[in-house]
Amino acid sequence: MTGRSITVASYNMRKAIGTDRRRDPHRVLQVLREMHADVVALQEADRRFGGRASAVPHELIDSHGLYKPVLLGVRHKRPLENARRHAERILKVDTRNIGWHGNALLVKHDVGILGCSALKLPTLEPRGAVMAELLFPGDRALRVVGMHLDLSGLWRRRQLKAIFEAIADRPQKMPTVIMGDTNEWRIAGGCLKELPDGFRIAPTGPSFHSRHPVAALDRIIVDDLRIDAAGVHMSPAARTASDHLPIWARLTL
Repeated sequence: MTGRSITVASYNMRKAIGTDRRRDPHRVLQVLREMHADVVALQEADRRFGGRASAVPHELIDSHGLYKPVLLGVRHKRPLENARRHAERILKVDTRNIGWHGNALLVKHDVGILGCSALKLPTLEPRGAVMAELLFPGDRALRVVGMHLDLSGLWRRRQLKAIFEAIADRPQKMPTVIMGDTNEWRIAGGCLKELPDGFRIAPTGPSFHSRHPVAALDRIIVDDLRIDAAGVHMSPAARTASDHLPIWARLTL
């Protein structure tokens, strides 16, 4: 059986707040439409305080039509939760979080979801990761992890170690993509220095700051996949929608 080509992308969307300091979820959706990736890992996808609702309303994601969110089945504890749910039913709006500690996964509608989970990471501040095992047409399985690592190098190493341990604990081995904002400036040192055997970093390039990208903080790490191409999406919309540019990789599964 010949391999299947897929595109994955990672985007720190900064809660839909652009470089002009305006919150505009439509710009985020425009960037996603331009990239047209099969799987997207989002960071800072939820608002951090209050109800922690999705920064891109669920109704907009539905009307956008390209993606469906991977529903993790977890909710952050929110103030006045019962009153919120009652108001949502009356107003017919959805203020749920879309992810876990801001990490979310979107997949195209023809991608099946075999299972998913929210990962707790060791940290001094709230951090987490999300993992999903996906099924593409042609019975091609892929494991995807979305993450946003700590600002502290010590905690980044511990968090990435916890992610690899969670992958190793899965009952079935399958090709794997780990992607997100690593907050790591160097490959030669820090948490990216010693990846497990087989894992490789896609050569995407600098993604931060979106106005003048000089740092490759966002990374795509793969195992048992061929990297056919990789890069940074630099459209005018991407340069204003967030302070990070989205990164992408085309892989053979």
